[in-house]
Amino acid sequence: MQYILNGQEKSIDHDVTVSQLLTDLQLESLRVAVEINEDLVPRKRFNETVIHPNDRIEIVTFVGGG
Repeated sequence: MQYILNGQEKSIDHDVTVSQLLTDLQLESLRVAVEINEDLVPRKRFNETVIHPNDRIEIVTFVGGG
């Protein structure tokens, strides 16, 4: 399955949820915002939201500092 992640084409050989994708990318779900096809995915739906072929996914990580 092909999808676009932050502007780069990616592929994976099985269905994956947003939570599984974040785990694969070693990102903590509490420190990111995820959009699929320009729609914000609520954090409480990460476990049930499945990535589909040709989805455009944007992941933004929050960084603290001072």
